[in-house]
Amino acid sequence: MPKENVGDTRTIRVLVVDDHPAVRQGLALLLEPEGIMVCAEAESRAQALDRLRGHTPDLALVDLSLGEDDGLPLITELSRSGLPCLVYSMHEDGRHVENAFSAGARGYVRRREVHRVLVDAIAEVAAGRRFVSPRAAAALADQVALGPEERCLEGLSSQEKQVYQLLGEGDTTKAIAASLNISTRTVESYYTRILVKLGLEGMGELRRHAILHLRKPES
Repeated sequence: MPKENVGDTRTIRVLVVDDHPAVRQGLALLLEPEGIMVCAEAESRAQALDRLRGHTPDLALVDLSLGEDDGLPLITELSRSGLPCLVYSMHEDGRHVENAFSAGARGYVRRREVHRVLVDAIAEVAAGRRFVSPRAAAALADQVALGPEERCLEGLSSQEKQVYQLLGEGDTTKAIAASLNISTRTVESYYTRILVKLGLEGMGELRRHAILHLRKPES
């Protein structure tokens, strides 16, 4: 017999959006005994939106990485349509948690949590409440504790951070390319991305920003 849901005995209908078939199937098997039915599955943004035409889920369980798709725009679209979204993701850093809520998610659960956490999260979000799993809450707290500048740098990829650090150390474009074993054109493309992410204008400002950041004393 299905277990009673928190504060509600009716079956909760869920749209699962994940690009891995094994994950979707596993979730269906895991949730069914808890009185939660996977009423539809999708592996991409387009498929998820299409599934809504023939189904009426109570919420969407969405991964942030959907193959070539980014889950955040989908979360925004689904949320605007009135469908609550719960993120179920392997991403463990606070930046992803923060971005998910900014996009409109009502909850966030890391995949490393025990299955009871996911079940409780689905019940809470279906009831109109927010939910943050313990691991996600800890990551979010760490993210909030960062200063504005550090939070900006958290948005850089690992390769972009390497370029940024070498630039701050005074390396030329050719030297950075040699250190990272990439072309100078690739280094220049990283400059462009970093400028956009940090909201800076021009290489002079970027270099000064990197030098000042590296000179800051550690707390």
